[in-house]
Amino acid sequence: MKRRDFITLLGGSVSAWPSLARAQTPNRVYRLGHLGNTAPTEALTRETTLPELARLGFVEGRNLIFDARVGEPDTLPGLMRELVAARPDAVIAIGAPAIAAAAATRTVPIVTFGADPVQLGLAASYARPGGNVTGVVILISELEVKRLSMLREAMPERRRVAVLTSPATAPGEAALRQAAAGLGVDLVIVSVTTPGEYRSAFAAMQAAGAEALLISATSAFFRDGRQLAALALEARLPTMCEWAEMAQTGCLFGYGPKRVALRRRMADQIARIFRGTPPGEIAIEQPTAFEFAVNQRVAKALNVSIPFALLTQADEVFD
Repeated sequence: MKRRDFITLLGGSVSAWPSLARAQTPNRVYRLGHLGNTAPTEALTRETTLPELARLGFVEGRNLIFDARVGEPDTLPGLMRELVAARPDAVIAIGAPAIAAAAATRTVPIVTFGADPVQLGLAASYARPGGNVTGVVILISELEVKRLSMLREAMPERRRVAVLTSPATAPGEAALRQAAAGLGVDLVIVSVTTPGEYRSAFAAMQAAGAEALLISATSAFFRDGRQLAALALEARLPTMCEWAEMAQTGCLFGYGPKRVALRRRMADQIARIFRGTPPGEIAIEQPTAFEFAVNQRVAKALNVSIPFALLTQADEVFD
């Protein structure tokens, strides 16, 4: 898969958004809402996006109010209404469930991370979104296919691969099935809606004769990565996960964009909105840099030999 270049950020007229046509002033306090369905999403925003915003002149406690809400997917629409009632200057929405909830408003600027706003009908294009949504798209479907290909390369003799999915990842299943057919892989799709279903999901994988596992890209699976990796090890399933850091917490492989860099880029988009640029004139960005990590301890525990050619591609190997 080719690594796409970041789209050049575009400037634009603010005439269509008169309520946003204001420059940063010393006495103004900006309000930034934040919506997500896991605590780690908020923590990462605090660790990466807010410090970058501070560098750009928007400092929490001085001229920035950070108003965060975290809840299960079915509570997010109500939480979004609470955020909108506080009259935010922008709202960050992390992950597909939060983005779907944030889409209820077409007036507040929304900065997304994760699912594709164009595919969701929330933006006209990456270069000129045109509405009230911009942000960062992480190429979920394309990267799921890449991860499946890497898993196949690592263990070509294992042709029956389970995929742990959720309702949030269902739209990407068609691309995975098409890729699996070309790779000679037999997919076993197992979907869960709550963590309480994890153990039964792994039992279903084992019953279906799965030989390896791809854990789909969702904020919930990242939050529960350590638990899922332990269940995979118990089930003797070599596992590919969505972020390189997940290899450190027990997945055999982790592959994905450089997440911290993308979260920092969101700060620039937010700052431009605060300074008066309409979100529809701010390009939606894509990743260009990716990370791959391997956990050799897990490989040894599963008696899996990683091809040397694949190991040389790893940015980090955990021994």
